[in-house]
Amino acid sequence: MSDGALIVDWKRTRFLGMTAADVRKLTEGSPEERAELVSVLARAGCATGRRRKHADACAVGLWLRAVHLLIRTLGFGRVLRLLSLVAPGYTRADLPSAQELGRLKRAVQTHSRGSWFVNGDCKSEAVTAFLLLRRCGLEAVLHVGVREHPFALHAWTASAGVCVPDADPRGHAFTPLLSIDCGGR
Repeated sequence: MSDGALIVDWKRTRFLGMTAADVRKLTEGSPEERAELVSVLARAGCATGRRRKHADACAVGLWLRAVHLLIRTLGFGRVLRLLSLVAPGYTRADLPSAQELGRLKRAVQTHSRGSWFVNGDCKSEAVTAFLLLRRCGLEAVLHVGVREHPFALHAWTASAGVCVPDADPRGHAFTPLLSIDCGGR
């Protein structure tokens, strides 16, 4: 709307209006202003007050198998082009904790290595971690790198200093050739 926003809750048949100033605060304001507006929306029942748990074991396994299947059928390049459709471009004001990222990393790697279908594929692990982090609104960057001697390609996702999977497996450093952030753009 030109002079604000209208939030509709179809399950409970409720409407909540926001002024244009509040919409600007939500999109362009400081983290404190956004947090204040989100708390008001949470009290009104239009937003959840807590962050979604992205390291849910069942969800990680499903995402990992689906991403692996997409990479095998469409190809890695096409999947990278589709990231902008699946991973939103917005970011939260708060940063993820190292504990939370460590939990996600363990969940992705456990499911990857425990599955005969995925079997420790770095591309599947990196894309899955990227999608789960971006869908929670957290900042994440997907890197694809190369090593010359011996020649190898590797993919990893970095967020707040944690890499899923490791950026340098077995101590070999990879030079990033491609970095995707902001929802695949």
